Amino acid sequence: MAHVYTPGLRVSERTTLRKRRTLPLRGQVLVKVGDRVQAETVVARTELPGKVHSVNIVNRLGIDPADIREFMLKKEDDPIQANEPLAETKPFIKWLKTVVASPITGTVETVSAVTGQVLLREPPRPVEVAAYVDGAVVETMEGEGVVVETDATLIQGIFGVGGEAVGEIEFAVDSPSEPLRPDALNERLRGKIIVCGSYITADALKRAVQLGLRGVIVGGLDDRDLRDLLGYEQGVAITGSENIGIVVVLTEGFGNIAIAQRTFDLLKARKGARASMSGATQIRAGVVRPEIVIPAQDSGVHRLADAAVAATGMKEGDPVRIIRHPHFGALGKVVRLPHQPVPIETEARVRVVDVQLPDGKVLTIPRANVEVIQG
Repeated sequence: MAHVYTPGLRVSERTTLRKRRTLPLRGQVLVKVGDRVQAETVVARTELPGKVHSVNIVNRLGIDPADIREFMLKKEDDPIQANEPLAETKPFIKWLKTVVASPITGTVETVSAVTGQVLLREPPRPVEVAAYVDGAVVETMEGEGVVVETDATLIQGIFGVGGEAVGEIEFAVDSPSEPLRPDALNERLRGKIIVCGSYITADALKRAVQLGLRGVIVGGLDDRDLRDLLGYEQGVAITGSENIGIVVVLTEGFGNIAIAQRTFDLLKARKGARASMSGATQIRAGVVRPEIVIPAQDSGVHRLADAAVAATGMKEGDPVRIIRHPHFGALGKVVRLPHQPVPIETEARVRVVDVQLPDGKVLTIPRANVEVIQG
């Protein structure tokens, strides 16, 4: 049977995931192999060096750089408080004294007799890394982080923003093609991850933030509404660091697009379950997809290796999504994979795939214009 390898989204009812959770700098790992962890469990901790501030002592006091240490009230590595005297002159008449105060609370990093500059460093900033998913620690990397394994339902999206969130799955719509009604958002959804159907507006997103929702799963969103939410134009880069108070994952793309029925059914089956979601997206080299991970209530049953799924490729019978106009967002099934390149409208000859739509119509499309929905 013909098959071809092509990028695809993972939409799996049950799979085994391994999540690598690492620190930005070496630090302390707080768990060991075999420990059961919750998504919120802190598994590693470190401290990032504080910001450095430069104070030009020689200019402020009118002295030579070589004499700077004679006028310093603090030496290197001494702690200092904001507005505390750092250096001062020693005139015969004390009310003519000039004092330089520290602009920050921190420590004295260096005192330079060459430049006459004093460098102050703010206190270190603690950084903690959580497990992100409920599961078990299967590997630790000394001073760096851990690998957490879980059996879970996995749904990957097209685009996302807003970092990571954990909450219970709840529904604000009854069908995958139903757009979110503004009055469907209320206090009962506080702290939840909600499924919104085909479309959500910027006003509804802002209300979701005000109500304290953890995340939004929706088929599509208008680009201008995303811009209103972020406050700037999102470029082609990696997302996930936005501080917007909520995580948003688009399962289908931009515009008013119904959530794929299989995706909706999987979410419906796990209504009320705890889920982890990430809006991090990178569409250049080293693809990162936004995702919803819903850990299974049991573990170790019917495991599906990620490697086996990744190696399957596209074959006849596979569900696919068309990712180029004029049929952008349409779902279908692969019915044939012709071997020979076929000429298209641009006069280029490319490999194609025959895709059957739900209404029975068969389209011949360049293979680069479809995405496999992997199970």
